[in-house]
Amino acid sequence: MWKRWAQRKHEEGRGSHSTGQELTAAGALTLCFEMWTLAPHWARSSQIMKVKETAARKCHRPTVKQFQDSKIKFLLPPWVLHGQGKPGFTTKRPDTFC
Repeated sequence: MWKRWAQRKHEEGRGSHSTGQELTAAGALTLCFEMWTLAPHWARSSQIMKVKETAARKCHRPTVKQFQDSKIKFLLPPWVLHGQGKPGFTTKRPDTFC
C-alpha cells in the first residue's frame, strides 16, 4: 500500500511510503483505518494513493513470507497436549485410610 502524508501543517504530501504486512488488500486498509481512529491527526493529513497485492515471489518480508507456504503447520500449545486421556471428573472417592 502506498500512502502519502504531511509531516507538518504547512507541508502537503511530503512523505510517501510503501508499506504493509497484511496478506490481503482489505486487511491492509482495515489496519490503516484502525491506526487513523487511534491517531486522528494522521487521518486529516494522510492519503492512500494505491493499494495493490504483491505477488508471492516479489515479497521480501520474512514475517509475511512464512504465511505464503501452503503446507504451514501450527503447533498446539503445550497445555492442550497434556492429559488428553485423563477424565475431567471422577466418581471414585479418595482412600484416606492406611
